[in-house]
Amino acid sequence: MTVTRIAPEDMTQNVPYAHVAVGTGTRHVHVAGQVARTRDGAPVAPGDLAGQIAHALRNTHRGLRSAGAGFHDVVRLTFYVTGWSPEKMGDFMAGLAQVSDEIGLGLPLPPASLIGVDYLFEPDILVEVEATAVLD
Repeated sequence: MTVTRIAPEDMTQNVPYAHVAVGTGTRHVHVAGQVARTRDGAPVAPGDLAGQIAHALRNTHRGLRSAGAGFHDVVRLTFYVTGWSPEKMGDFMAGLAQVSDEIGLGLPLPPASLIGVDYLFEPDILVEVEATAVLD
């Protein structure tokens, strides 16, 4: 495996991600921000944060696969969520759970950031996901 995930004991333990990922490969894969859109650009799950997270992660998975990678190779995930508030955490986690087994996401997640934003590039887009992976 090219990625080792670490959750140091002296760092917060009640989070669904590893704090540290060590990538030992030589190929870096960067997947641009993925959203809840079909191949032809049609919106998926309008107004449904969980549904949009699930579809954006499916698209991220497709991008990783195109480079011969999977979520086990990911060293960093970034989630941008419009109008974020702590009350949305349940929907956020539900979106992860919807696709975790399907795309091999698993827990703990790679090191991840969740960034609240006012607006993404279209008003119906609630979440955007970026990924960085390392391969041998």
